[in-house]
Amino acid sequence: MTLLPATNYRIGGFPSMASSISFRTMFINSLFLPVRKLSLFISLFISVIGYAAPRPKLIDTKATKETQALYYNLHKLAPKHILFGHQHATEYGHGWSGDSDRSDVKSVTGSHPAVIGVDFSGLSGRSPESIEKTKAFLRKQISDTYDRGGVVTVAWHFTNPVTPQTGFNWKDSVSAPAVANLIPGGSHHEQYKTILQTLGSLAGSAKGRDGKLVPMFFRPYHEFDGGWFWWGKSHCTREDFRTLWRFTVSYLRDSLQVHNFIYTFSPDCLYKTEAEYLDRYPGDAWVDVVGVDNYADFGRNGHYNLPAGIAKLKIISQYAQKTGKLAAFTETGLESIPDTTWWTSSLLKALQAEKVKLAYVLVWRNDIRSPTHYYAPYPGQGSVADFLRFYQDSYTLFEVDLPNLYRRRKLLVF
Repeated sequence: MTLLPATNYRIGGFPSMASSISFRTMFINSLFLPVRKLSLFISLFISVIGYAAPRPKLIDTKATKETQALYYNLHKLAPKHILFGHQHATEYGHGWSGDSDRSDVKSVTGSHPAVIGVDFSGLSGRSPESIEKTKAFLRKQISDTYDRGGVVTVAWHFTNPVTPQTGFNWKDSVSAPAVANLIPGGSHHEQYKTILQTLGSLAGSAKGRDGKLVPMFFRPYHEFDGGWFWWGKSHCTREDFRTLWRFTVSYLRDSLQVHNFIYTFSPDCLYKTEAEYLDRYPGDAWVDVVGVDNYADFGRNGHYNLPAGIAKLKIISQYAQKTGKLAAFTETGLESIPDTTWWTSSLLKALQAEKVKLAYVLVWRNDIRSPTHYYAPYPGQGSVADFLRFYQDSYTLFEVDLPNLYRRRKLLVF
């Protein structure tokens, strides 16, 4: 079937908002769009008429236009849609690695996830040659995701710089608490600055085909309210953690001139109130996204407490709304997905709960070798049918559904 030529079509049939489109052309072409995401197209169509909304502000006043646009557009989408993400989705999956343009999610649905998670863990604690190789690999993953129209989020499971032989888990460490040694005045502060310089080098060289720097959700020091990482609550004071966060942001943004990071704060799910959530919060001037990692309330070890999980999502949603920030479900999932209806009966139910408004949700990785360590379905896995229902729901957005998120538009979302 021939479509009118005025529209530059992206993957899946949605028009790129980069082109100039007449109302008539937009309407006629909308007749041929997949029904499950037609509401999103209608939202974008109406937005062309014009809608004045407060402009969300990043903590980086010099953020690139593409980074600003991504942040703004996700603010507009969050009330009625959520982007689905998967950690390491295109790097490897259940029983495979290194295949071009492959992900387990795409093998099941036909589309990559909207959000792809990568990790900066390999950018320190290794030989210079290994670090350069890792940078090249990550640069391609990041750039490819951007070129397809997807979104990148960055975890940072990096090796304890004070005792590098022990890895990032505190249980293996024999050092004094590391955080106090990394902040200004600490014994390893200069070494920490060198590590950040490596991150800044990658951030400043990860570009798309259009020559633009790729925006990234940068999520350092996640799950800090637990004790399983060397930056955890039991291994540093509240003020030392806040100082570490603020220095990290300031050094990357102001000293290294990294202007394509969206700074994402994500404790584990150990809070019950807003005050508890904010216990180690560095302040609104230092955070763009308030998130949460929550496996415990969503079926881990057979334990379900969906009301508690929803309550925690409401806390971050409401805080984001009153402070002009984004909220995100930064990590979740059910290992091995033994609950074959988990996607719709647990996850989607929580995402669509009243007063929950999130930019994205990300499930954890699918291991290459382990037969049980996976969080997204692969062909033949028991939850595939339910995952397809999750995929087909108009609320969820995958890569195939995305408009151009890197150009700022006035979006009115139903």
